[in-house]
Amino acid sequence: MSSQRYCMPDPMLGLNDKLIRDQIRPGSRVVDLGCGDGRLLAMLRDEHGCSVQGVELDQESIEAAISRGVAVIRADLDRGLDDIPSQSFDVAVLSQTLQQVRQPKAVLEEMYRIARWTLVVVPNFAHWRVRWQALSRGRAPVTSELPYEWYNTPNLHVMSMTDFRDLANVVKFRIDKEIPIIRRRAVRHAWAANLRAESALYVLERTE
Repeated sequence: MSSQRYCMPDPMLGLNDKLIRDQIRPGSRVVDLGCGDGRLLAMLRDEHGCSVQGVELDQESIEAAISRGVAVIRADLDRGLDDIPSQSFDVAVLSQTLQQVRQPKAVLEEMYRIARWTLVVVPNFAHWRVRWQALSRGRAPVTSELPYEWYNTPNLHVMSMTDFRDLANVVKFRIDKEIPIIRRRAVRHAWAANLRAESALYVLERTE
């Protein structure tokens, strides 16, 4: 990898976890899609009194989540969530995962089906430094938040905040909150957010 490539600040998992926790009411029923090692769910259970359920594909991560006492269903998000009944959760969470699934619209539709509220954290590929790197160097951007070369990245889809808003509308979500994350800080009502934010948290409400 070129040493001259721009690297954005590492977004820190703890920041996303705190932002998500702050949007969830204590005692809620929460499902985390792509829950990883269950870190977020364990926090919501222990600090918020939430009833939690994880969904994960990677076996090693499942075992880590179980070691925290988090219940986990092994499932591929691209194959649907048929084992989860409709409207069985208050909140569905998808953090830094939507860009890695093959069918983002289908995954959001499943979240719409199983929970009233949906929290999604997505990287913003329209950040001005990403745009500048592509423009000035003519190469696929590599950043701290997206630290992969084009040939080994798990990210299958490139989206901006504007793109995500459009997709949320297609799925008929109402965007209750849009919280840009700029320089590791959540900035409400940020100007030129689609240009300045490295990522964003969306709070979506089912409309039907």
